[in-house]
Amino acid sequence: MYLTKEEKGKMFAQFGKNEQDTGSAEGQIALMTKRIDHISKHLKTNRKDFNSERSLVKLVGKRRNLLNYLKNKDILRYRAIVKDLGLRK
Repeated sequence: MYLTKEEKGKMFAQFGKNEQDTGSAEGQIALMTKRIDHISKHLKTNRKDFNSERSLVKLVGKRRNLLNYLKNKDILRYRAIVKDLGLRK
């Protein structure tokens, strides 16, 4: 994959509680955002790659569900992750 174990560890350390905290909603949202950006760049050059387009739509939906969960559970954590990742305009 395009992300090494060390890069994922840094991402989880930055957005989660620690490097091994791969289950936190913030860490998963950050990882999905990175994957969404990667697939979006791929689709700009390969516009007929419909399998990647479908995976992008599924990832966006999963991220949306996690964001909704976080918003309902703890609005302050939701606002912090949205601000850090720059998801809303």
